[in-house]
Amino acid sequence: MVGANVEPEPHIGWLRAILTAAAIVVVGVAVCVYGANAMLTKVKSIDRHQQVALATTIFFVGLFVIAWALRILQRRKII
Repeated sequence: MVGANVEPEPHIGWLRAILTAAAIVVVGVAVCVYGANAMLTKVKSIDRHQQVALATTIFFVGLFVIAWALRILQRRKII
């Protein structure tokens, strides 16, 4: 048979899966919420509409980066 020497895919345990999910949630909240908030407290020279646009942009860029990182981790069979 062709490919009979293929090793089985590694399994991760429940504990590792739960810890990985918790770490991702913590990083996600820190980047998306606290990162946008920290930027807004430092930038005081722009009006309210620009602040909303800046916070929204930071939030969605952080969300995109987290989704991209999750996809890479998934492809490498880490999660």
